Amino acid sequence: MQVQSPFRRHNSTPVSSFVLTAYFNLGSLRWLFFWALLLLYLLMIFSNVLLVCVIALNRSLHEPMYMFLCSLFINELYGSAALFPFLLVHILRDVHTVPASFCFFQIFCLYSYGGTELNMLTLMSYDRYLAICRPLQYNSSMTPTKMAALLALAWGHSLLMNLIIIYGLTGRLSLCRNIIDKVYCDNFLVVRLSCSDTTANNIFGLVNMLCRLLFVIALILYSYGRILRVCLRSSKSARQTALGTCVPHLLSFLNFSCAALFEMMQSRFDMSALSTLLRVFLSLYWLTVQPLASPMIYGLKMTKIRLVARALLSRK
Repeated sequence: MQVQSPFRRHNSTPVSSFVLTAYFNLGSLRWLFFWALLLLYLLMIFSNVLLVCVIALNRSLHEPMYMFLCSLFINELYGSAALFPFLLVHILRDVHTVPASFCFFQIFCLYSYGGTELNMLTLMSYDRYLAICRPLQYNSSMTPTKMAALLALAWGHSLLMNLIIIYGLTGRLSLCRNIIDKVYCDNFLVVRLSCSDTTANNIFGLVNMLCRLLFVIALILYSYGRILRVCLRSSKSARQTALGTCVPHLLSFLNFSCAALFEMMQSRFDMSALSTLLRVFLSLYWLTVQPLASPMIYGLKMTKIRLVARALLSRK
């Protein structure tokens, strides 16, 4: 018996699959792209797993700052796992159809990855603010219990919001078409395929995005503004130590913010004037650059992680 999909056309015909139209004919180059993406994915796995192991196996790194980093690396493994195996399979295929159930599951994974990434970067800026601006109260302010609660909130908020948006709001829509002009499934493009009222989706999505962005931007600007103020009043050595831990966080946040902005522009504005290759690059940028760049940023910039990783690799 065929399972009935909740996503239907206007004539009540179930939409059992979606067609991804952003794939273009690579010809004999498909194997080159396949191996290049596979090596990139393996590099992401190796670098993120390495840093997770470094933090988990070394007790001197069991501090809030490094535990937040560990959660960040785990989230990047989660996000890349929702994309890269899918891309690798479709590069070698001639027909790019995706079952509706899997398509919405991929949307949930990718969007919850993005939400958790933003939440983690916000928590990391708050943690650095407490450590640098309130060092005497840091241990009492950032206890293991509070750290665990903040981590649970960062993951739980993103998962819950995306459950509501994707399965609660988008899942109730009747779909007129099943064509998605991307190389992976995207919630905003699926909403545009609907022939039913999407007011609730648009209002909830807009309010959720604005509230999150305003909160994140306000907290991060406040945190780094106070940190900069403290650094300007500190000695040279204290300033270098503070900047050594803050610069990687700030670089990671700016990198992810720019990548997310590219993705929002790609989904919400007409980009047909751009070449297909450029549009594919813009849509993949926020999902590939952060998992690849974060281990390099933190591994190279944070001395303690670099030294422990070097010792672990040389021992092996």
